[in-house]
Amino acid sequence: MKIDILSIDGKSTGKSIELDEAVFAIEPNDHALYLAAKLYLANQRQGTHKTKERGEVAGSTRKLHRQKGTGGSRKGSIKNPVYGNGRAHGPRPRDYSFKLNKKVKTLATKSALSYKTKENSIIIVEDFNYSEPKTKSFVSTLFNLNLSNNKSIFVLSSSSDNVALSSRNIPNTLAVRPNDLNTYDIMNCDKLVICESSVSLLTERLK
Repeated sequence: MKIDILSIDGKSTGKSIELDEAVFAIEPNDHALYLAAKLYLANQRQGTHKTKERGEVAGSTRKLHRQKGTGGSRKGSIKNPVYGNGRAHGPRPRDYSFKLNKKVKTLATKSALSYKTKENSIIIVEDFNYSEPKTKSFVSTLFNLNLSNNKSIFVLSSSSDNVALSSRNIPNTLAVRPNDLNTYDIMNCDKLVICESSVSLLTERLK
């Protein structure tokens, strides 16, 4: 599968690159995608939530009235959750993260890339860098590639440090290295922009 390589001016360079079908054109596995997205979102949760239960709130433990003969319900103490004090079965600190097999994560990433290929949402650009970190330069690149109104991810080459720094203040834009690209980000973006040298690194990682 061949894709034309563009310059950062949005024009064709006259070159093309062959995308490995074992990475960019497999039959997508939706369940693997679900598990990978669930893993990513679960790992973002801090799990520091906590409410006091009836044994932890301050208050008297005196029995409010006798057990029988009042015609009302039984009441142990003022710390009963019924009175808005300690919460019954409230949340406690916990770890939401879980493990996923490496092969499943790899399958999910390849499935996400295959979906983007089917949607023609992958753009290959020649390797580039700026002389200095400058947001204006990156905004110009987005405009030339018609990505100003799209949520996009740039998979940069190893020599694109200034590009990564220039993109940090741009909303709906993420710049990553090939090893840091994850399934959730791929599925969550509109366009995936991959530098020419990063294609081989990404393919090598996933094959």
